[in-house]
Amino acid sequence: MFKLIKNKSGQALVTLLFISVIGVTVITAAAILIFQNIQSSSIVEQGTQAYYIAESGIEEGVLRMLRNPGYSGTSPGQPLDVDGGSVVISTASGGIISATGTYHDTSRTIQVKTVYNNGELTISSWKEIK
Repeated sequence: MFKLIKNKSGQALVTLLFISVIGVTVITAAAILIFQNIQSSSIVEQGTQAYYIAESGIEEGVLRMLRNPGYSGTSPGQPLDVDGGSVVISTASGGIISATGTYHDTSRTIQVKTVYNNGELTISSWKEIK
């Protein structure tokens, strides 16, 4: 029996290596999952920020249209800087105001339909365009 124990002297090293490989694999997989979650949360946050920038652009467009019914939006290539991002405002016939907010690489667009009647501007719809 003493001979059997003597012949298994490298078994502890093999077991330790096996457990170490499993541990490294589990830790690596957890780190990858955490990194992906952080990255997707960042994208969602950028989208939310871009939406709020577009919303502020719509409010600016409505205000400018109230002051000047012939307002045609921002100049091409001249976006307005808003809270670390930018917004491009455009108007179309029929009282449609569109604003595209951009924050880092994410853009969101909101469209508002307005009716201008006897000096009164009324918003008839407010929606995000995908």
